[in-house]
Amino acid sequence: MAIVGFLHTADAHVRTFSDLLAERDRRVEPRHLVDSGLHTAARRSGLEHVRPSVADRLRRLVAEGADVVVCTCSTVGPVAEEIGLELEVPVLRVDRPMAEAAVVAGRRIAVVSSLPEAAASALPLLRECAREAERDVELVPVDCPGTWPAFEEGDLITYATSVAEAVRCAVRSAEPPVDVVVLAQASMVVAAPLLRDLHVPVLTTPRLAVEAAVERVVGAAI
Repeated sequence: MAIVGFLHTADAHVRTFSDLLAERDRRVEPRHLVDSGLHTAARRSGLEHVRPSVADRLRRLVAEGADVVVCTCSTVGPVAEEIGLELEVPVLRVDRPMAEAAVVAGRRIAVVSSLPEAAASALPLLRECAREAERDVELVPVDCPGTWPAFEEGDLITYATSVAEAVRCAVRSAEPPVDVVVLAQASMVVAAPLLRDLHVPVLTTPRLAVEAAVERVVGAAI
């Protein structure tokens, strides 16, 4: 049986990614490792400060049999992807598949984040993916100030409604209109169902990341 490892920085992501993996292919087994301290330390001291710890957690998942690892934290994702180049299995940052899909979905992309660190990670990634796809894109940052504490407290309803309200306001007032919305953090997947009334696609990171991870392992391991 193929195994997808998940490095999380929030307990809430375990169920989200387990459910998506089971929906995508029940022959693939998840391995979860949660370390909330990675995100806290990265925000406080920078990514280089957590590099050794991220490397240790990734190696632990590989030792437990992971055929591919997904880092579900958009803040830590860039350093996890770099470390993955030195490991024997691929490491996928959660937001890369979404970014690759977004740059072909439209030119004006609303990039939604509830933390400045997430925006600082997502915007360069989208530009990188646009260059690789030879696409001309315009990124429209959408901040959701004051929403993150609700997620940290486990109040997902408040978090989802607050994020959705900020997105709806930004999209409806955008001029010219945006072509696609990307919810840059895995935590924001809870807001997606509240945005079905928008006239543009809304992309989230978890489902696309799971699909990409399964595609990497099913051919070789199943």
